[in-house]
Amino acid sequence: MRGRAIKLSASRRLVGDLMKFSIGVPRVTVQRKMNIGALLAARTAQPVRSSWTVLFLKAYALLAQELPDLRRAYVKFPTPRLYEYSGNVASIAHEREHEGERIVLLSLIRAPEKRSITELQTLIQAARSRPVMEIKEFRRILKFARLPGPIRWIVMWLGLNLGRQRPRFFGTFQFSVYSGLGAESLNPLTPLTTLLNYGPIDDDGTVTVRIHYDHRVMDGANVARALDRLENILNGEVAGELKGLAQTGATPGTTALRTAT
Repeated sequence: MRGRAIKLSASRRLVGDLMKFSIGVPRVTVQRKMNIGALLAARTAQPVRSSWTVLFLKAYALLAQELPDLRRAYVKFPTPRLYEYSGNVASIAHEREHEGERIVLLSLIRAPEKRSITELQTLIQAARSRPVMEIKEFRRILKFARLPGPIRWIVMWLGLNLGRQRPRFFGTFQFSVYSGLGAESLNPLTPLTTLLNYGPIDDDGTVTVRIHYDHRVMDGANVARALDRLENILNGEVAGELKGLAQTGATPGTTALRTAT
């Protein structure tokens, strides 16, 4: 059958590179059906509602700050070992339009556990709405994707396996969801230790939440307990912060904050 050849764009090459390094990670998934009714009620009471991405991101960052396993990475240089970080760097996947193509780009948020919901909303909204080439991280990654393959692969291998440098380029955990489209990913790949995602949220606050984790770093029982604690954080600390915003009349995304541009 006749067709046409389509040249790989920079973003497609980048996805291919990430899959190249993700496919070798022994990834396992643990999921939990949660009821986040308390958080749902607090969010509903906001005059301008915070995005679910922000709320789950804040909760997971607080969880990772409590549990050292979630701040560890398996690195290979100079010898295979675990490397534990003192804080978190979140890697957030965004779908953007660029040069006539829908592409996925990753933005990094440092120390999300120390940022307010309003600050996180501002950062994520900027990554979702500002022109792609105005965002430093996006410009840099698209420029990197145009380098020859062998150079990209060497640099990425070093970035993933030099313990101190890994969060700077890749983050300590990844966050990727499609629930806003009424769908959920069952087997996402990432080179990082954990990836958090969740499905559509029902009207009563029921939602399925998953942590996809590197089995070289931790075991399933620890992840199961982490999901239980995550549910408590969502309905506790995060819902409490939302109630405070509602009482003060603050709206998410209004804080002037310098983004990484």
